[in-house]
Amino acid sequence: MTAFTVALVLVVAAAGLLRWRRPAWYWLAFGVPLAALRVLVRYRSVMDACGLTVPPARWRLSLARATNQPIPEPRPPRIRRLRPTRTGLVLRLKLRPGQDVFDIAAASDRLRHSFSMFGVTSREVRSGVVEVRMTGYDVLKRVQMPAETETRAMRVPVALREDGSVHYRDYRAIPHALTLGATESGKSVYQRNLVAGLAPLDVALVGIDCKQGVELFPLARRFSALADSPDTAAELLDALVARMADVYRLIRTQQRITVDVPDAEIAADIWDLPDELRPTPVVVLVDEVAELALYATKEEERRRDRIITALVRLAQLGRAAGIYLEICGQRFGSELGKGITMLRAQLTGRTAHRLNDETSANMAFGDIAPDAVLAAIQIPAELRGLAIAGDASGGWHRIRAPHTSLRQAVNLCNRYADRTPDLPELAPFRPTTGTATELVPSAKASPATV
Repeated sequence: MTAFTVALVLVVAAAGLLRWRRPAWYWLAFGVPLAALRVLVRYRSVMDACGLTVPPARWRLSLARATNQPIPEPRPPRIRRLRPTRTGLVLRLKLRPGQDVFDIAAASDRLRHSFSMFGVTSREVRSGVVEVRMTGYDVLKRVQMPAETETRAMRVPVALREDGSVHYRDYRAIPHALTLGATESGKSVYQRNLVAGLAPLDVALVGIDCKQGVELFPLARRFSALADSPDTAAELLDALVARMADVYRLIRTQQRITVDVPDAEIAADIWDLPDELRPTPVVVLVDEVAELALYATKEEERRRDRIITALVRLAQLGRAAGIYLEICGQRFGSELGKGITMLRAQLTGRTAHRLNDETSANMAFGDIAPDAVLAAIQIPAELRGLAIAGDASGGWHRIRAPHTSLRQAVNLCNRYADRTPDLPELAPFRPTTGTATELVPSAKASPATV
């Protein structure tokens, strides 16, 4: 009995230590069987209490009356599959006639309490089938990305969602995106994860950093072009617009519109071109977009209009030419001047970290997901990196990017520096990868290398 007690105490202590230090290990070792048993045992009563059951069919009632049998109980959705994951459980349900996927979504919070889970989200897989994802612990408190993620052209993992799934930045599906965040909100870390994910791919990176390049110039070895001032940014954007026109001319000459070519082979963007003719896709990262829109003199106003016009053209026409925009900033509002709301309308993806004002949150989500506005302005200051991500479909998720230091991002960009393509149109803007004194002339600059 003493040995059994000691062993039990050791198991309980190990479970408590794992739950505190390694919640993922605790979940896989102890949480999965307990949670699965709890769900299966409580399922029928919980569904009945949450109003997720339907009355028995009339023929069942008639048969019960005719045979003098007890009246059948209300029926909950049928469980098709219960699958454990590294962060929780995935429950696939077959809805009964008369039930709707919104019924499950509305009862998510009650299901979370009833099954003693940390979070519950749902989505419709197909008509009549709903997938309920339940997380056993706070996956966003200490972000640990899965060891293996799906790899695809122009699709990179950047963060973890609150339901435990990976949040991808897919440029083929969502060409342009807007990322907002106040100072010390984690926006720069999100941007580093984006660059780190793009570095191993065959893609050209173009950066515009009007803070004298302090954010993007350390990553210069992987960038094909960089601008550190509004004047240089205006010239760089004009060069990108010219490149876009050249790519469209190439597509036009290679469309292969003849009577003997199937419609599926007609080229309409760069991805329809043969590999040997396909231009390198370009991702443009704009840090602090408000700096490009501010002006104090007439000359600066003309430069500002030139920049915003070029950005709007790239956002409207750049997708087919393989030019994708990542617009970042602390503040984004209509007071930045004409053309800003037109630019926002073309930015399908929206990501908002902690914001200091409701106006920026409205600019990010007001036109696509009004309920995400309140979630964006309620992010606590101590949870750096926590963000709300949505798109034009109206859906949104809480996400958090894993912490990536600037040194880690620099090392990764240096490792893949050989993948940096040389684009003739952007050659004048190719960053110098020498010492820091060459990049930012200063009498007190240290001779550190980039």
